[in-house]
Amino acid sequence: MVLFVGIPLLELFLLAEVEDRIGLGPTLALVVGTGIVGASAVRRQGARAWRAIQVALAEGRAPSAEIAHGVLILVGGVLLITPGILTDLVGLILMIPVVRELVRLRLRGVFRVVVW
Repeated sequence: MVLFVGIPLLELFLLAEVEDRIGLGPTLALVVGTGIVGASAVRRQGARAWRAIQVALAEGRAPSAEIAHGVLILVGGVLLITPGILTDLVGLILMIPVVRELVRLRLRGVFRVVVW
């Protein structure tokens, strides 16, 4: 419940604050610009993840890490197309491979505890 109410309210607050400081035009350009940059990053990183999955399968390995990176890229992409400052920031951060690996390792521990 907090996610569905709190995050949009926080985003509206942040957008209003940014608009007060830099104006409506630059704020809209910032949101649209991060969406464009994000879409490009998702396309590039997604293609790289897909190739890594194919390589792992060709080598006879389970592509679990590669799939996790692909899912995190997808999550980052969804956040980037969601209008807002905070969601764009988190989405862009998820496009950084080192950050994705840290998130994957953290989630692996969480899911291992839940599943096993």
